[in-house]
Amino acid sequence: MEILVIGSGAREHALVTALKLDETVGRIICAPGNAGIARDVQTREVDATSAQAIGDLAAELRVDLVVIGPEVPLVAGAADAVRAHGIACFGPSAAAAQLEGSKAFAKLVMDEAGVDTARARVCKALDEVAAALDEFGAPHVVKDDGLAAGKGVVVTSDRDEAFAHARVCLDRGGDARVVIEEYLDGPEVSLFGITDGTTIIPLEPAQDFKRAFDGDAGPNTGGMGAYSPLPWAPADLVADVTEHVLQPMIDTMRERGTPFVGLLYAGLALTSRGTRVIEFNARFGDPETQGVLARLASPLGQVLLAAATGTLGALPPLEWHQGAAVTVVIASKGYPENPVTGDLIGGLDEAGAVEGVTVLHAGTRATADGIVTAGGRVLSITAQGESLAQARKRAYEALDRISIEGAHHRSDIARAAAPDA
Repeated sequence: MEILVIGSGAREHALVTALKLDETVGRIICAPGNAGIARDVQTREVDATSAQAIGDLAAELRVDLVVIGPEVPLVAGAADAVRAHGIACFGPSAAAAQLEGSKAFAKLVMDEAGVDTARARVCKALDEVAAALDEFGAPHVVKDDGLAAGKGVVVTSDRDEAFAHARVCLDRGGDARVVIEEYLDGPEVSLFGITDGTTIIPLEPAQDFKRAFDGDAGPNTGGMGAYSPLPWAPADLVADVTEHVLQPMIDTMRERGTPFVGLLYAGLALTSRGTRVIEFNARFGDPETQGVLARLASPLGQVLLAAATGTLGALPPLEWHQGAAVTVVIASKGYPENPVTGDLIGGLDEAGAVEGVTVLHAGTRATADGIVTAGGRVLSITAQGESLAQARKRAYEALDRISIEGAHHRSDIARAAAPDA
């Protein structure tokens, strides 16, 4: 089987790494990839925001399966373009990807599916925003209705800050909308489900860290780290969410005439009133994917192909490696507001030599002088261990061997769950 992976982040590097372990997978191409991915597989240039360009490249390469990593090409219809060439694709259609592309749409489908979520108001004007902020009270949750690379959400007790973010969202003009929600208390969990539009198979849960700095301080980012499994989570969490959240959403999308094929990501809050959905994404989450796929023992290529071809129900249950995985993201100076690029990265081989560690690239680029930073989130240091404490220790040991001028990372990923690390 030959596979084309679309994307350039650490998520795609994790996908490539897992696919290489599947004996049924032959050639793997990643487009556009990054400096780390290019060390492992063939890469090709492509405009990853263009559905037509992705479809044309898949047809040119004559691959058996296309796996689309990022949300932007999915919302733009890349999966539709690939399927138009008769090629299997792991990723939802543009219509189905609106579960991530529009938070208002996701709320509508959740209501139809009977899925518990935060109360919300979809606002098109500032007076509606003001009323919604007053209705729900602090802490205020303000979400851009559209895609915002993981940085479109503001959670704050400062009403002026919340109102200002809503204004920025609405100032885009056109059909711009902003979603004001009630605040959900309790720890957050990410749960992925692989689906062929009828059957959905949950993966192991993870927890990610969105804020830029230790102690959940600073602005929201695309994600600064993650770990799996979650020793503190209820034993029946995965079964409960599959039955009451994932499967009802898939059934409702199919009944609406927009079946969802690919990866359905449920962002959850374990509140004092029960499990509630914070949001849905239409693709593998980053950085949770890095750790979750490191723990997967089943052949990933076969699972993704079965989802893309409607045969997921015929697969045996997924198998998982024992132990745990921890991912720590190294971000460039100035991230997330003004990331600095072009800085030389040192210590890559030394970090990768730490037992159980895989250095996954995100914002990197190869130059004559070596590999340099080329984005906000630069590397994902992903470590496996027999325990969460061991995985955490290995991740930070490897991270200490990396040198990037002005780079920053969080030192508290999985600390609360593994205090003895």
